[in-house]
Amino acid sequence: MPCNINRSLGRPKRCRKIDFAHKTNFYKPQGVPFKDLEVIELSIEELEALRLKNIENKSQEECASIMETSQSTFQRILSEAYKKISRALVEGKAIKISVI
Repeated sequence: MPCNINRSLGRPKRCRKIDFAHKTNFYKPQGVPFKDLEVIELSIEELEALRLKNIENKSQEECASIMETSQSTFQRILSEAYKKISRALVEGKAIKISVI
């Protein structure tokens, strides 16, 4: 998501440090036509939070420091990512990785 964009509500979005390049932008259930799927968008920062916490096995404090955010913000990002992934798996939805 672009950093410091002007929005009508709330504070401007801050830049988060993302330290990898993902190779796939889309995941969907096998055997279900794309036209029949609802899509859930996962932001690149949510993907980075999942990667740091679950693949790199970092503590939340380390993850927040790496992403240059507060621990509470990191927890919010991670919780939202878990919720989206869970919905996609349980409800059979597609997942789109949103770079912007």
